[in-house]
Amino acid sequence: MTREFHSRGFFVIIAQMERLQNKIRLNYTNGDINALLRGSSVDGASHTRHFNQNEEFFLKLSRQFSVPSFPIHHDVRRPEPSTQYLETLAVLLREVVPAVPELFQGLTYYFDPADTLRPAFFQLYRLAEMHYLYLLKLDVAYKHMEHELVRSGTNDSTPEYRSSKLFLDAIVVPVEHVETAAGRVSEFVVKQTVSQTWIGETGRGYFVQGIWMDHELTKFFSKLFLPTGKRAYPFYPFQCRYRTICSTVLETSAESRKRNPPLLHRAVRFVAPVMDEIQESLRDIDFSEKNETFLKLKRSVPEFWSSVWNALEITPYLNERDMKEFRIDL
Repeated sequence: MTREFHSRGFFVIIAQMERLQNKIRLNYTNGDINALLRGSSVDGASHTRHFNQNEEFFLKLSRQFSVPSFPIHHDVRRPEPSTQYLETLAVLLREVVPAVPELFQGLTYYFDPADTLRPAFFQLYRLAEMHYLYLLKLDVAYKHMEHELVRSGTNDSTPEYRSSKLFLDAIVVPVEHVETAAGRVSEFVVKQTVSQTWIGETGRGYFVQGIWMDHELTKFFSKLFLPTGKRAYPFYPFQCRYRTICSTVLETSAESRKRNPPLLHRAVRFVAPVMDEIQESLRDIDFSEKNETFLKLKRSVPEFWSSVWNALEITPYLNERDMKEFRIDL
């Protein structure tokens, strides 16, 4: 039985933490960092959208940028970053914000002490009775097959490197309630539509791996709303994250990403009443387009819902290292 389990240990930990909690906490923000997001007036570099063979999304810029060495260690019990971390993040943003200024328009920085190598930014949308959280995370970890090493890392700091590839993760999350403390937003309570995606474990001792149905639900949701027969791998327009259905955002501008909350809104309303049936259909078998529950629901999805992805084109190719990548055109 195939279930989601990424071998990259860091992301396994993050994925498990997402499953164990259904809240996104805003531990800390910084006025100077937020000013950097708003302050760029430099014309951005042209860019294209891609996935690598590990299904990681990145923007390929027409010019290179530098990524400084970040401190590795941080006590997750400390809600605020160190001065060194903030100074390093500011150096990075002075490079990437002018390169892709539209990506950061309208966003606010927040520090996640459990995910320090993926600086986080957000924007909140309101639609009908629901809130929808746009969540952007930059991946600053060094990838030896993707980046040009400038200086090696140490036990305490990441490598310094140059690249034209900006790796990121951008999703929209349905929010049931916004918590405030001392007059400011303190956390977002995610609207849970999925009950329990934990199935069990495989392996022994130190080699025990978790078995989850998250990836199968991701394929179910995405195929449900994509046009029939549409080739979209490795892009999944909807994902099972935070024990709910989230939408994947490929658009970079503030104006274009506004289209995602309405798409997610109707998707949530459609699948929520039948989520137990969907989960039960995937409990013992992998997702297949012959799944009876899938076929029944697919017939009831209005055709015009899928038309928003008619222009989507996925083009596989080999990069300069003969590694497979995918170009995404919308």
